Amino acid sequence: MTLLETIEQQKLEALGLIEQATTTAALEQVRVSVLGKKGSLTALLRGMGQIPQEERAQVGSAVNLVRDAVEQALALRQAELSRSELEQRISASAVDVTLPGRAHPIGTQHLINRLTDEIVDIFRGIGYRVVEGNEVETDYYNFTALNTPADHPARGMQDTFYVVDRSGDVAAVKGESDVLLRTQTSGVQVHTMEDQELPIYILAPGRVYRRDVADPSHLPQFTQIEGLVVDKDITFGDLKGTLDYFCKQVFGPDRKTRFRPHFFPFTEPSAEVDVSCGICGGEGCRFCKGTGWLEILGCGMVDPNVYGYVDIDPEVYSGFAFGLGIERIACLKYNVPDLRMLLEGDMRFLRQF
Repeated sequence: MTLLETIEQQKLEALGLIEQATTTAALEQVRVSVLGKKGSLTALLRGMGQIPQEERAQVGSAVNLVRDAVEQALALRQAELSRSELEQRISASAVDVTLPGRAHPIGTQHLINRLTDEIVDIFRGIGYRVVEGNEVETDYYNFTALNTPADHPARGMQDTFYVVDRSGDVAAVKGESDVLLRTQTSGVQVHTMEDQELPIYILAPGRVYRRDVADPSHLPQFTQIEGLVVDKDITFGDLKGTLDYFCKQVFGPDRKTRFRPHFFPFTEPSAEVDVSCGICGGEGCRFCKGTGWLEILGCGMVDPNVYGYVDIDPEVYSGFAFGLGIERIACLKYNVPDLRMLLEGDMRFLRQF
C-alpha cells in the first residue's frame, strides 16, 4: 500500500469514527486520537522529513486535505451533538405545569404578639388609646416619679439593668447610674400625665426588663401592658368594673374575678386581681394549687403623691392604674405550665396556637 493510499485510509477511518461518536466527550476523544500531539494524522506530518524530496509536495497536500476534511467533519458533528445534548437537558429539567404546586407554610403572629393585639382591641373598644415609650428610661421616670424614691424598699423587688458608659464607671456598675432598662411601662404613664391634657385613658404596652432568673413563673424580659385613667369622679368601682369586663373578654363570660388588698408604691389603695380557675371551675385543682383562683394582675387608685410630680390637682382629679404580663395571661388562658415555653421557638408547641 502506497503512502497516499494509507493517508486516504486514515481519512476514511477518522470520518467513520466521527460519525459513530454519540456524545461530545466521545467526539473529543476522536479529535485527540487523530489531530492531537500523538494523533495518527499528526504522526504523518512529523514523518514528512523521511519522505523523498520529489514526493513531499504531493504527500503534504494530501495530508492537509485530510486534516481540513477531518476538522470540518468534527465541527459539524460537534454542533449536532451539542444541540442534541442541550435538548436532552432541557427535556430532563422541564417543569410539568400540570403537577400540583408545592405548598409553602404561611407564617402567623407569635402568641404573645397576637394576645397583645387582642388586649389592646378590648380596651380600644371602651375608649382607651395606645401610648408607647422608650425601653431605656431614667431613674426618675422608672422609680422616683412613681412614688418610689431611692431609699424605698420596693426598689429591691425590681432590681434591673443599669446602663454603664464605655469607661465602665464603677459608680454606674453599682447601680448609681440614672439610666436603666425599664422594669415596668409605668414610666409611660408619667410622661403622658406631663404632656397630655386631661382626661387620660391610655394603654402602655412594651418590653420590660428585670434581673430575674428564668424559671416556670419568671423571665428576665417580658411583655407588659399597663393602663392609666385620670379623670374627674373616678372611683375604685370604675376600676373593678373595667377589669371585670376585661377578664370576661379574655377568659370567657363564665369566669369570676376577685380583688385582694395589696401594696404598690404608686397606687393607694392597691389590689391584686384573681380570676377563677378555668380548669376546675373554681373548685380547686393542682393548677390553681387548690385555691380555685389564679392571680393575673395588679392595680389600684393612683396615689396622690404621684400627681404631685406631674402638677395634677388630686382634689379635682382621680384615677386608677393596672398592669399585667402578657406571657402570664397567655399561660393562664391556654393552660401553659412554663413561661419559658413561649420563648423557646419550638414550632411543635407554637403551632398549637
